[in-house]
Amino acid sequence: MKLKTGLYKPLGFLFLGLAFLGVLLPILPATPFLLLSGWFFARSSEKWHQWLLKSDLFGPILKNWEEGQCISLKTKIVALVMMAIAGAGSIFFALDNLYLRIFTGVFLLIGTITVLSIKTCPSDMDCDEQAPLKNDLVREA
Repeated sequence: MKLKTGLYKPLGFLFLGLAFLGVLLPILPATPFLLLSGWFFARSSEKWHQWLLKSDLFGPILKNWEEGQCISLKTKIVALVMMAIAGAGSIFFALDNLYLRIFTGVFLLIGTITVLSIKTCPSDMDCDEQAPLKNDLVREA
């Protein structure tokens, strides 16, 4: 039990921090780090696991993963488009050093392969698509 709270919880925060960085830095994919954070919190801190599940930003992605080990098509498209736009912008306009351009390109390739390798959720279980409907129903009630 000590291992789980002593090691898993800090790892959950580490990967959550990397997921937030991934939201801000398009060459770093947020989704795999978020999934790792959720895995560690599910085994070490019910409080933080529930916080992630209730998050408007991360909750739908984690729910999809926990229910079907998949991410929505919308999440994949947003991740890939953001990585492509910001990554290409960095490579072609912001970086002068050839080695930094190659390094950035390699990270973009790894991120792209990672996102594409995760199973896409079937549309009937997609939490991302259902979330706005649930929120609208709550507002109307």
